Amino acid sequence: MARLEAAALLLAAAAAALLATAAEGLGVNWGTQASHPLPPKVVVQLLKDNGINKVKLFETNPEAMKALAGSGVEVMLAIPNDMLHRIAGDSAAARDWVKRNVKRFDFDGGVVIKYVAVGNEPFLAAYKGSFMKVTLPALENIQNALNDAGIGDRIKATVPLNADVYNSPARNPVPSAGRFRAEISGVMTDMVKFLAKNKAPFTVNIYPFLSLYLDDNFPLDFAFFDGGATPVNDNGVMYTNVYDANFDTLVAALAAVGHGDMPIIVGEVGWPTDGDRHAKASYARRFYDGLLKRLAANRGTPARPNRQIETYLFGVVDEDRKSVQPGSFERHWGIFRYDGQPKFAMDLSGQGRNTMLVPAKGVQYLSRTWCALNPKASRDDLNKLLGAKIDYACSNADCTTLGYGSSCNGMDARGNASYAFNAYYQTQSQEDEACDFQGLALPTQTDPSTATCNFTIQIATSGAAAATQLGVAPAAAALLVALLQLSLL
Repeated sequence: MARLEAAALLLAAAAAALLATAAEGLGVNWGTQASHPLPPKVVVQLLKDNGINKVKLFETNPEAMKALAGSGVEVMLAIPNDMLHRIAGDSAAARDWVKRNVKRFDFDGGVVIKYVAVGNEPFLAAYKGSFMKVTLPALENIQNALNDAGIGDRIKATVPLNADVYNSPARNPVPSAGRFRAEISGVMTDMVKFLAKNKAPFTVNIYPFLSLYLDDNFPLDFAFFDGGATPVNDNGVMYTNVYDANFDTLVAALAAVGHGDMPIIVGEVGWPTDGDRHAKASYARRFYDGLLKRLAANRGTPARPNRQIETYLFGVVDEDRKSVQPGSFERHWGIFRYDGQPKFAMDLSGQGRNTMLVPAKGVQYLSRTWCALNPKASRDDLNKLLGAKIDYACSNADCTTLGYGSSCNGMDARGNASYAFNAYYQTQSQEDEACDFQGLALPTQTDPSTATCNFTIQIATSGAAAATQLGVAPAAAALLVALLQLSLL
């Protein structure tokens, strides 16, 4: 009997290890724009428990680097856009950055650094050329500093670029006609040549969700991988999804400047789960299921078949302080919730199994207390004060799930107001004065969550950020007020 029990335990352990194995070449992005970020040690353990051995950062956070030391997780460090001007104009500044952020952690038992990301999508059309003249010089200075430090053979500098740096002409909108955008073709050509000279990869961020979000006429099925879309015929090559088409448009653009064989890293790819009618867990699961199966099989794309593509999912956890200027979905990209709990079934091994990710361990929460609309608040106070109070709450906390098509959109007006107050209360770490709103709100131990809308309890963390204006759309707060006032008539 003892032998049978021991054998059963070994089989269970082996099965758990198998489930917690990510597809080869798969990594994740670790963003930290949260009011209550998970402790770095918890995040690193979360990665390891799920078999994820690659991570891409957006800054070189010392605490994150300490947690990554000795983990064996391969890391892509990052230089924020606001540092590009300085590093571009001063090679000494680049050498100092490498010394402080790379060499400092590059030792036996330290951090396994593979890449340095120089900027993040610096050529976005929305930046109106702000980084056009500094990105390439910054890249050159960082790679030269890595080379001078004797580590440039194993640590490469690259620039994560948005997929809008290339396109196909309107007269011939197929992947094989891909070229770099006309206004940046010169700098892109020079950048590609420099990357090739240093045997560094081209890094691109591809988001099928955004194709759907930005174009009401975009065919839904073409955003996924299950073959339900009408194919795009590119001279006999059939494209059944926008991901392949986008990637191969880049391959064509690289070929047009003489480097069609350059290694390509997909620096960001993902699907949000809230904040838009197409941002939901069922679509995210559908997208990831197709993507992960392809990555595990090294299927590649029509222009690069049967190849492994190093790919970083975006991202690890939801971030409630991300800018919502692109859309409310920006705070809901995580494959885990803000607290490290999985959102939906997901098999990172790409075998298509109906299994949940391993949740974060050792997460500490604030007390089980929520903030809700005071049922005894007078109609006069509601009419006079509620608008300004909701506006204040949603300007300093995350109310994006209340928007059209989002998970909390179906509540009544009182529920909406309670959600706004609770979001602020949790962001303020449940400080007593954060649940008053001049008598319109009261703390409660009764969970106001509904079947589709979760009223969160924040995690307890010493890294809780001070409140700042989070910038929810004023129209959203105005709509909540109007609905509540109608309900009081």
